[in-house]
Amino acid sequence: MTVIVGMDPHKRSATIEIIDKAGRILATGRYATDTDGYAQMLAATQRFNDRVWAIEGCNGIGRHLAHRLVDDGETVIDVPTKLSAQVRVFATGNGRKTDPVDAHSVALAALHAPKLRRVESDPELIALGMLADRRDGLGHARTDTLNRLHRLLLELVPGGAKRFLSAPQARALIATITPRDPVGTIQRRLDVELIEELETIDRKIKAADKELRQLVTDRGSTLMELHGIGPSSAARLTDTHIHALT
Repeated sequence: MTVIVGMDPHKRSATIEIIDKAGRILATGRYATDTDGYAQMLAATQRFNDRVWAIEGCNGIGRHLAHRLVDDGETVIDVPTKLSAQVRVFATGNGRKTDPVDAHSVALAALHAPKLRRVESDPELIALGMLADRRDGLGHARTDTLNRLHRLLLELVPGGAKRFLSAPQARALIATITPRDPVGTIQRRLDVELIEELETIDRKIKAADKELRQLVTDRGSTLMELHGIGPSSAARLTDTHIHALT
């Protein structure tokens, strides 16, 4: 008998619920995601020889567990967050989230949606996703640094700097400023430090884009030939496209 192991994953824990084809609950449990907890979770499912793991967010928070399971020979399917949310409302009558309720919703979603994507172990795609995450993080860090720089420049430059400001432009602007008091001196120094942070982030972004561009090209993708599609977006779309075919 095929059973579905629905999982609500978190960084340090995972809640599972095992159901049969009729939707009957056979077992539940909450486990840590460290080595011991993961082993205990696997052991709890061993009595069900024909099992399928259904995990919410295999491209996000559930990725680390999904790939560990696939590497251990388990069958894993990805349950989109929106789908499990819809099932949760239908099953409970409200959208309230708890780990057991989420695990139950994920299992039911997998039961009633048989064409969900199966998670495959592809080291290149995993690396692509990790680098895309890193690139996105650098983009957020750049925006945050630039916003802080704009706020400080507003104290030194009447009207502030122009909206789209590059690190070289910021350096040229700060070079024209001569502080008139201790406050201005501190403000200028902090501006310089932020400009240095911005330059460092820009170098990392350039390196990340280069690496992503190469990986995407190596997979035969031509997405970057489209207007407005950069290396990070191409990596995300390549990942999604490959998954859609599996």
